[in-house]
Amino acid sequence: MAIADVFDAKLFMSATITLVVIMDPPGTVPVFLSLVGRKPVATRARAARQAVLVSLLVISLFAVAGQAILAYLGIGIPALQGAGGLLLLLIALQLLTGSGHEPEAAAEDVNVALVPLGTPLLAGPGAIAATIVFVRQADGHVGAYIALAAAIVMTHFVIYICMRYSGVVIRLIKESGITLLAKVAGLLLAAIAVELVANSVRGFIDGGS
Repeated sequence: MAIADVFDAKLFMSATITLVVIMDPPGTVPVFLSLVGRKPVATRARAARQAVLVSLLVISLFAVAGQAILAYLGIGIPALQGAGGLLLLLIALQLLTGSGHEPEAAAEDVNVALVPLGTPLLAGPGAIAATIVFVRQADGHVGAYIALAAAIVMTHFVIYICMRYSGVVIRLIKESGITLLAKVAGLLLAAIAVELVANSVRGFIDGGS
């Protein structure tokens, strides 16, 4: 039995890098601190945990049911890749221009860990579209599904660490460091978006679905 039959390492790396770039863990730190930074440490820890769990639930739901939704709506993979690529490009432009992570004022009685942190900040359209595309790429292979599940969990673990210890992150890399990381993530994400759109065009030319 090949290793890829048990765990597809290539898909794991690809999915992990893509999701980390899209969900941008360092970029969530300023928003997280702006919403709960003045609250006690225990409250910040609970908010980080809840936000990650909400995002994990939403992404997992689309990973499991995304294919069924596509089949019901009659949407082919080239169309999904094109739409996903355009969505990722929009997010990349937001990261590059610095307009993608501006917090909104939240009322005291609203659990900001659920909205906007859990969704749409973390589990946004880009992450959802990328997850569905990776499920499609798995193509029924158990090792690929296991790798994708591990990538989703790993990505959310990285996000949790960044938010849970956000105070330390800010002190280490400062605001300018987070801005630099956001720009680099934007460039990587733009490249991923272009690749998705190119694959979509090739799919339509080849008559794929």
